[in-house]
Amino acid sequence: MRIGELAAQAGISRDTIRFYEKVGLVTGRRLANGYRDFPPETLPWLHYVRTAQALGFSLAQIARHGEELRDQPDTAQALSALFEEKIQVIDARMAELAALRAELAARAGTGCPLRPARPSARPRG
Repeated sequence: MRIGELAAQAGISRDTIRFYEKVGLVTGRRLANGYRDFPPETLPWLHYVRTAQALGFSLAQIARHGEELRDQPDTAQALSALFEEKIQVIDARMAELAALRAELAARAGTGCPLRPARPSARPRG
């Protein structure tokens, strides 16, 4: 399948496919006339890549996990494990953002909000 047809069927640009090829996510061969030719299984792989990106995975993670998943006997179980790990990362990030929000809210409306926060009083014991 030539790059233009692949791009149209995948709903992405030729430049995106060229970039994916450059970073090793897809592999095409060059025809005698210099055109790129991709195997048919590239299309579902591109759908997987786009879905994984939409779910917050980086291209590096997709490339790394894509290689791992190809070797798994039960891809659904392996994907579920990856999703659980991603959920933990998201939960941790949400906690960090909540703490940051609380800090910003505490500083808003103060005389100089960029002064270091006063250390909290430590209980003596």
